[in-house]
Amino acid sequence: MNTLVACLRLARTESVGPRTWRRLLSQYHTAEAALEALPRLPQRGRVPLVIPSQDSILREIEATLRMGGRILTLLDADYPFLLKEIPDAPPVLSVLGDVSALSKPGIGLIGARNASSSGLRLAESLATELVEAGVSVVSGLARGIDTAAHKGALHRQGLTVAAIAGGLDKPYPLQNAHLQAEIAEKGAVVTEAPLGTAPLNRHFPRRNRLIAGLTLGCVVVEAAPKSGSLITARLVGEYGRELFAVPGSPLDPRCRGSNDLLRNGAVLTETVADILPHLPPVMFPEPSRTVSSPSFFPQAPRLQTVPERPQTPQHSFSLSISNAPETEEKANTARATQPASGKTTSTPKLALYRPCSLYPAPPPHPPPTPPLSQQNHPRPSQKRVRPCGKKCLICSPLRP
Repeated sequence: MNTLVACLRLARTESVGPRTWRRLLSQYHTAEAALEALPRLPQRGRVPLVIPSQDSILREIEATLRMGGRILTLLDADYPFLLKEIPDAPPVLSVLGDVSALSKPGIGLIGARNASSSGLRLAESLATELVEAGVSVVSGLARGIDTAAHKGALHRQGLTVAAIAGGLDKPYPLQNAHLQAEIAEKGAVVTEAPLGTAPLNRHFPRRNRLIAGLTLGCVVVEAAPKSGSLITARLVGEYGRELFAVPGSPLDPRCRGSNDLLRNGAVLTETVADILPHLPPVMFPEPSRTVSSPSFFPQAPRLQTVPERPQTPQHSFSLSISNAPETEEKANTARATQPASGKTTSTPKLALYRPCSLYPAPPPHPPPTPPLSQQNHPRPSQKRVRPCGKKCLICSPLRP
């Protein structure tokens, strides 16, 4: 039996949840062996064990491939690594669009369906700023804040991911069917449900788990006290991700849930500048250091060609000192080796690797002072000495 078919049959069994699926694979090592041992295991409750047939799973796979989708399992290398870290990761995902978009660093942006006009504008603005900073936007494709978040990301041709509650062939709401198609073309649409599944109320908490698991953190805009956005916020805290919330008017009932998140420790968020400092530093390395492609977010290496300059060759990260005057070079050498207050000083080596555009060059050092014998006048602190050897009380220059 094909491994994909066995994984799907095991995951589509009603009494097998995400944790049970992982436990069975860990115990029996393969999906085929776990599927064979499943009827012999003791069953909990009175729900009869019904394992989907192989033909029904093959039809689901063929229908998904026909519409341009793909099915991922926890055993695949392309499975989103952030989602794999949560304890109840879905064993099977159906993806429409770019699968690699699920592994890009992203921030969830969710909120009320009946959002205010100011909340919609703020959500769209935050999404635009996030994609401009190189972060993808993940939301639930619902009305209100979710729709504004996806549109704000697509406005700048940014990357956005939509996590839905039903099947890939059941867009919800219907007025967002064209938006789902656009997201599938430029980003990715992901769901845990098989094809033909209508989005019901009991499916949305599973959708919220996808948003919390796929992202580094989540921003809540206008959430009522008992809204589904607070379910996502609770999952974000359980998964150890960062939680952000936009403050709202205490007179607006749509903002009481988000304000309560701020009261309990969520990061107050007004612009993208409130979000980026809380993301992993590997995403935004310092410009003065050479950082290789991080393993946390693998990227293809980029090669940069430096044009040749035969006349005045210069290092791309240092100032050229070949044309400096001889006196200035000697002064720099003497200044580096000359002790000051009993301590030796030297030029920091890190300064040679700082980009000139970010770290301006220091001002040139003044020329060295000529020896005393070449000066026309002595220093003002010198005193005139009489032949008797006593110092004069009046300062005057010495005669030659």
